[in-house]
Amino acid sequence: MRIRSVIVVAGLCAVTCGFVGWRIGAAQIQDQAPNASVVPQVLVASDQDLQMMRQDLRRQKQKIIAENLPMNEQQAAKFWAIYNRYTSDLKQVNDEKYRLVKDYGEQWQGMTNDQALIYIRRWLEVDAQAHELRLKYVPEVSQVLPGKKVATFFQLDRRLSMMIDLQLSSQMPLAQGKDQAAE
Repeated sequence: MRIRSVIVVAGLCAVTCGFVGWRIGAAQIQDQAPNASVVPQVLVASDQDLQMMRQDLRRQKQKIIAENLPMNEQQAAKFWAIYNRYTSDLKQVNDEKYRLVKDYGEQWQGMTNDQALIYIRRWLEVDAQAHELRLKYVPEVSQVLPGKKVATFFQLDRRLSMMIDLQLSSQMPLAQGKDQAAE
């Protein structure tokens, strides 16, 4: 059951990241094979579609955590209240991450060196915000769950986030393409 849940989340991550990276992927295909006779099929997702997919990912993530983190009723009531606040705070961080990906897709082909530096600094700042958020919530979760369960929750949260980030990153071309290596 647990493995199936992870596979479901991985699949949802792939679909979500595919929609988010559609512009980037299309631009990369055109850049790498401008004379190719194959026309890439580009999926266009609206912001509303992306929001619905992200909500579904959050639900699947919550399901996996619930399946892997047994709690009694008292612990569960307190934990899920904290989890809902944490998720709300994390959503704000992830909103910025998705804005960055969208901006990168729009700027990628004509990105200047300065824009690339601004982008990567901002991406690292967003990663640091997610890290700081986890650090902020460790003491709060520790007040309602024993240490091993706290560690399990943050391990699950981080693993699932890393899976999503890996899928997202794999859809993004490097800032410097092969043809720009001499710069």
